Amino acid sequence: MTEKRINVMLVDDHEIVRYGLRVLIDKNKDLRVCCEAGNIQEAVKRLEEIEPNVILLDVKLPDGKGTEACREFKRIYPDVKVIMLTAYTDDSIISDSIMAGAEGYLLKNIDGNRILTAIRDVSEGKSILDEEVVGSIMHIVRNPLEHKVELKPQEKQILELISLGKTNREIGKTLFISERTVRNNVTRIFKKIDVSNRTEAAIYWSSRSQEVSENK
Repeated sequence: MTEKRINVMLVDDHEIVRYGLRVLIDKNKDLRVCCEAGNIQEAVKRLEEIEPNVILLDVKLPDGKGTEACREFKRIYPDVKVIMLTAYTDDSIISDSIMAGAEGYLLKNIDGNRILTAIRDVSEGKSILDEEVVGSIMHIVRNPLEHKVELKPQEKQILELISLGKTNREIGKTLFISERTVRNNVTRIFKKIDVSNRTEAAIYWSSRSQEVSENK
């Protein structure tokens, strides 16, 4: 039986960057670069023709912002997973990327193996943030203790597992509950803490855990 490959689309205006990523990715039997684009317009056209599993997307492109592209990609193909791959740690860009629905935000100076791991993880429904990015954005996340959001023990467990990048299925197995129960809990938790995706939830939990630790 042939192992199903993860199809990756590269969107970056620097050909040398795309070349390096393509060589890195195509060395792996479970990964394949299915298409490339140097700008948003070209990427939209390719996305309409080919439905990749994961898009590695530069934050700054000749014809617009990567965050705007991310929203457009999600509109065209809601199932696609997007990883912002950039040299920038600007707070507003990171925040905009998360709000645009990106599943990951990685810096271009990270180890190649971490990029490969991130591609595999987001394709499975996990969210990925570079450690340096988490540290940069933490202060712009509202203080959860000030909002006094009351979470049940199981909700805290689920949030912690989300912050570890676990999928709903993995959370269900860990807590011995059905995937449907996890999904319903995640929806309720997101409403409680006022976030719209798993990346925001992970940052929220990291911020809350840090505050609790500092106040002990």
